[in-house]
Amino acid sequence: MADAPVVAVRGEAYREVAPELARFTVTAVARDRDRETTLTRLAERAAAVRALLDAAEPAVDRRETGQVNVWPVTKRAGDRVVAWQGSVGTTVTVTDFTSLGELMLRLADQEQVEVAGPVWSLRPDNPAYREARQAAITDALARAREYAEALGARVTALRELADTGLTAAPPMLAKAAYARSGESAPELELDPVPQPVQAAVEARFTISEPVLG
Repeated sequence: MADAPVVAVRGEAYREVAPELARFTVTAVARDRDRETTLTRLAERAAAVRALLDAAEPAVDRRETGQVNVWPVTKRAGDRVVAWQGSVGTTVTVTDFTSLGELMLRLADQEQVEVAGPVWSLRPDNPAYREARQAAITDALARAREYAEALGARVTALRELADTGLTAAPPMLAKAAYARSGESAPELELDPVPQPVQAAVEARFTISEPVLG
């Protein structure tokens, strides 16, 4: 009925889910007074990084080359070039966390290579998102029934349902930088950070006539 009493509620759900992905960045750098020497060293160090990542498959889910930067270093007093500097960045996504720490340290042990991360996250199609949406609807219905029962009424029909958003917390970052030590790389144990997932809906339900008084 168009004039039936209506109760409006908000349903919410919250989950913490083990991460599926870990991303970190690897940056090879080079610097020398001679431009060609800088470019050669940069290419060699980037190739060494690629070789280590090749050997780490299939633990490496994907890798993407970011910015390649090469620039002259000048003195403040003028435009005279005193050196050349360059860097190549790669973003690495890993699904096998058991070998993640070892891989990061092996990369960091390379000459003039910086490693930062990891960032933990979920895949967009993780079932936790669907489960959270369904749980939010269940919560909305439970709240509507509680309000109706307090009025001596009962929920009769759904009038409207709106998805106000399903959100995951920003990817959790554990950042670290490593420098080449010249010694055997130590073991590094990493603890994956649980990923919060939450969903919310707004719903309007019609209810039977309240029993007041």
